[in-house]
Amino acid sequence: QDQLVESGGGLVQPGDSLRLSCVASGRTFSASAMAWFRRAPGKEREFVAGISKNGDTTDYADSVKGRFTLSRNNDKNTLFLQMNSLKLDDTAIYYCAARPAVKYAGRWAENYNIWGQGTQVTVSS
Repeated sequence: QDQLVESGGGLVQPGDSLRLSCVASGRTFSASAMAWFRRAPGKEREFVAGISKNGDTTDYADSVKGRFTLSRNNDKNTLFLQMNSLKLDDTAIYYCAARPAVKYAGRWAENYNIWGQGTQVTVSS
């Protein structure tokens, strides 16, 4: 059964950088659309960034565009989210999500059927 395990979260100051990783077990990673979502305290889960199964298409929420970069290494079954110029509003639990057997799954959480447990990112001065 496919599983996703996120890592790389932590406590940083505004303006700092972090790189999140999501390692997928199973054999469907390279055939899966992937995405990152986040849930901030007291807020709904929101889309952060998505990527097609072969990496040729990426999409970013306006709030992170220009600061975050999403990439994947299909040989290592790993998804990355490079987060630069972090802001206080980026504080959230970040979740990796997958949808096997589609090229790209878009911005809606309901389109993804495999989820990780999340990694906490806290931006605080």
